[in-house]
Amino acid sequence: MVDPCDEPIFQTRITPHRSLDARGFRLLFALFAACCIASSIPFVVLGAWPVAGFFGLDIALLYGAFRLSYRAARAYEDVTVTPMELSVARVNAAGRRREWRFSPGFVRLEREEIEEFGVTRLDLVSRGRRLEVAAALGPQARADFARDLSGALAQARRGPRFS
Repeated sequence: MVDPCDEPIFQTRITPHRSLDARGFRLLFALFAACCIASSIPFVVLGAWPVAGFFGLDIALLYGAFRLSYRAARAYEDVTVTPMELSVARVNAAGRRREWRFSPGFVRLEREEIEEFGVTRLDLVSRGRRLEVAAALGPQARADFARDLSGALAQARRGPRFS
């Protein structure tokens, strides 16, 4: 039997958004490489072969930029609310994990909002400590997350349900 004090009220994982999946990347990269190779052929034929090296450098730099972007996308943030605890765990792209724990009764969610953009920042504030959460989300998703987290914190403040 699960202890009602440890049962999650709210649990989510926040990951950075990447609009191009692996299949799309392969297609984009193949088209880009084909264009670079096709563009370098006339230069090689005319004897300006060093230009082909610069096209190769473009291909390598684009590949490297996407590799770094996909590596950064391995980072995530876990937020869990139970009746007794709010925990935030961040794992960076290298796999290093940091955790913060708050009492739901003493934490408040502060939002910074700009009218034309929406929610630009969310902070958990408790006893002089401030922690930004959901930074990887866009303004609308951050507003939805804030609504859900606020509801979970309100439920946690009411205490565990034993029946």
